[in-house]
Amino acid sequence: MNDKLIVIVGFMGCGKTAVAKELSRLLKKRCLDLDAHIQDLERRSPAQIIEDDGELAFRAVETQALRAILAAGEKGTVIALGGGAWAIPVNRELIPALETVVVWLDAPLDLCWRRIAKDADSRPLAPTRSAAEILFSERLPFYRLADLHVEVGDESPTQIAERIAALL
Repeated sequence: MNDKLIVIVGFMGCGKTAVAKELSRLLKKRCLDLDAHIQDLERRSPAQIIEDDGELAFRAVETQALRAILAAGEKGTVIALGGGAWAIPVNRELIPALETVVVWLDAPLDLCWRRIAKDADSRPLAPTRSAAEILFSERLPFYRLADLHVEVGDESPTQIAERIAALL
């Protein structure tokens, strides 16, 4: 398992970044947050890219960044994808090309929305609850394609990471 890439997917606000950090600590692996990586590369947040250039332009940047990470041989890494990255077909094709385990953090929309509402300025694709509900419904079939399904509630990122580690 040490050289496998672990990819964390799920809807915005489900806790991908926090869980990925805890899981990487538990498994003694490197952690990489794709959105933070994009921000470092582009000198703009994903929200800024979406607002300035549109979602399609952001998705192209996201796929390019993911492709570069995977080409660099990021074995033994825990990667937190952005909420929509796994819904993009080319990204779903890139990831299984390496030895990977894709973990879906299945959080209920109510939990995600509570977290999104606290950070609404950085969530241009879900400015309202109804927009979030539509996006959630659209992405759900793609999340279900993950290798592991981990239901998420109000437990801590450490508790969730411990459950994932036990499944791996």
